[in-house]
Amino acid sequence: MDKRIYLCLAHMSGKEQDFIREAFDTNWVVPLGPNVNAFEDDLKHFVGQNKEVVALSAGTAAIHLGLIQLGVSTGDEVICQSFTFCASANPVAYQGATPVFIDSEEDTWNMDPALLEAAIKDRIVKTGKKPKAILPVHLYGMPARIDEICAIASKYDIPVLEDAAEALGSEFKGQKCGTFGTFGVLSFNGNKMITTSGGGALIVPDEAAKKQTMFYATQAREPFPHYQHEKIGYNYRMSNICAGIGRGQMTVLDEHIAHHRHVHALYEQAFEGVDGITLKSNPDDRFNANYWLSTILIDPVKTGTTYDEVRRKLDERGIETRPLWKPMHLQPVYAHNPCYVNGVSERLFNMGLCIPAGPWVTDEDVAYIVEQIKGCCKK
Repeated sequence: MDKRIYLCLAHMSGKEQDFIREAFDTNWVVPLGPNVNAFEDDLKHFVGQNKEVVALSAGTAAIHLGLIQLGVSTGDEVICQSFTFCASANPVAYQGATPVFIDSEEDTWNMDPALLEAAIKDRIVKTGKKPKAILPVHLYGMPARIDEICAIASKYDIPVLEDAAEALGSEFKGQKCGTFGTFGVLSFNGNKMITTSGGGALIVPDEAAKKQTMFYATQAREPFPHYQHEKIGYNYRMSNICAGIGRGQMTVLDEHIAHHRHVHALYEQAFEGVDGITLKSNPDDRFNANYWLSTILIDPVKTGTTYDEVRRKLDERGIETRPLWKPMHLQPVYAHNPCYVNGVSERLFNMGLCIPAGPWVTDEDVAYIVEQIKGCCKK
């Protein structure tokens, strides 16, 4: 195959240039402006639940500002999902707090509610205080068992900071991911459902929280004619240029989500009955994943090959794939952190691949990808 097939390549609507041009024509090229306001408004209407949204420089910045507003500081512990990207846990460390890692359950590959409650009880016994926050992730766009997680959080009166960076448009029981917790996080990195070239957003409960978030995101400048700072702030606001890209992307968001689900359905049909290849799908009708990336597990016994052999062969044939996330509790930087594990995420990491699902992936591409994966199997 001549062209290379990428996991999730950015796809422009064509309207982005109009908003960017408008920003240049009006000289609004700073980290605020009409595009930022309009993009936030678009996102607010998309996620619903009477939430407010603040556009920021990255999803990581959104997590950081959420933690600050939940009062996370030195000496605290925050319950984090182990099976995810490091950006979920790193801002906890920025605050001088300790990430406590929870393994996954089989249904969604996300935070295991049973382990979560066991960990909370154990941390209270070991430290004399409860964790300061719970940070679940909707991995690869698959909603977590968020109702159970929020019920446990409520039982122990611990706030939830919900990482929906990969889950824009995903739903649990018809409600958009990112709107269940006190705060929710979105990402618009180059390979996400929509992009602003970088960028992210914090979903907040009300107008007061929005103002507080914007305060911290603009160097915590107090309302004086001179520059006065009484708290530590950050330079985390999204630029008007990036927000212009976001506004254009919002016009094709529904189309992107529909395409990802269409690609997943093609994979589902193609892999049905293939022994040793398992595609991750919605566990039941409460879950409605956006399928940001489609993911497969490769059983080495049944297929006679490993996920890494398949990855290397597909790379040679012009197909980009990626191993599943290496769990945080196995990362050298977090080797000494408390963790509550059941073996699920480690098994998934040793068997799984992300396969292309983005807006540029055609039906013909899917057929070629499936053919190459099947061809890698030796049994």
